[in-house]
This record gives sequence, C-alpha cells and structure tokens, in this order.
Amino acid sequence: MIYLNDHTEDLSIGRALERVSPQRRELALRYVKDSDRRLSLAVYLLLQEALEKEYGVTGDLTFGFGPHGKPFLKDYPQIHFNLSHCPGVALCVVGDAPVGCDVEGVPSVLDLDVCRHVFSEEEQNFILASPSPTLSFARLWTQKEAFLKYTGEGLTDHFPIVRGVCSETVVAPSGAYVYTICRHP
Repeated sequence: MIYLNDHTEDLSIGRALERVSPQRRELALRYVKDSDRRLSLAVYLLLQEALEKEYGVTGDLTFGFGPHGKPFLKDYPQIHFNLSHCPGVALCVVGDAPVGCDVEGVPSVLDLDVCRHVFSEEEQNFILASPSPTLSFARLWTQKEAFLKYTGEGLTDHFPIVRGVCSETVVAPSGAYVYTICRHP
C-alpha cells in the first residue's frame, strides 16, 4: 500500500515529535533545518500509519539494516517497507514482499551533466526528445532509484536500465513531483 503526504510543510514538529519513537525523535532532531526535520518525521508517521492500518502494528518500531543499509523491522521481518521524501513530499510503501520507492521534485532546469552520468545514451536521447525533458528526467530518475531501493542496493555508481521493472510511476496532478513504486511481481 502507498501512503503519501504532499503537505509536509504543514506538519507541526512539536506534535510530531510526541508521536514518534525515541530513535526517530533523535534522528529528526539532528537536522538543522526545520524542513528536513519535518520530512524525517513525516515519513516515519506515514510508516506508523501504514503499519497500523495494514497490519495492526502499533508502538515503537525497532529497525535493523541490510548489508547496503536498507532498513527492515526487526520485530516484523515479514513486513516490507520503503520510505522516500523530497521537499514538501513524504512517501511510504508497505507490503508482504520487497518494495522500493522514490519521490522527486520535477526540476525547473535539466542538468545535462547529471543526465550524462546517470542515464544511458538511449535514455538521454529519450529525455532530450521529450516534450517535457525535466519531467522525463524525474520519471526515469525515480524509476532507477526505486529499483535500487527495491533490490536493497541503494544508490551506487551503477544506475541500471530499469524498463518494465517498476510497477507504477505517478506524476502529481500539480506536475511538481513524480514517484515510482517497485514491487515484487
């Protein structure tokens, strides 16, 4: 299931800190900027909501981490989740099998250096030929990152071509952000 909050700027940091585990509270308070604190808290609150609604899980969560840093729930290893955020938007996906997700804002300007580093020549050509290159960039970027998070690799210097692997890519009605979900087929 997908849980999304695209109004994280409305989140009260004080009230959110009261609702999260000590581990998440400590992590959120390490951030200097309030916007980063809100995002850290917002994704955790989405995870709490998802776990309660989908699995009846309540209370503080204890996390473990895979070999490349992918988090898992120590007490509920059968529940899979993934979190992502970008300015103003928090995303959480939960399921009974591995999942990966990514949300990114659509950039106002296309960064060609990033394109050359991250995308294959074919993908670069697709982006540049697109009626909306920045939107195409964001779609492909989220697909790659969601796939790497799905596999547990995380971001590396290896950016695979991910045609047909990700199950869902959504452009926000406002066009301001894109998210992609990868799930076990």
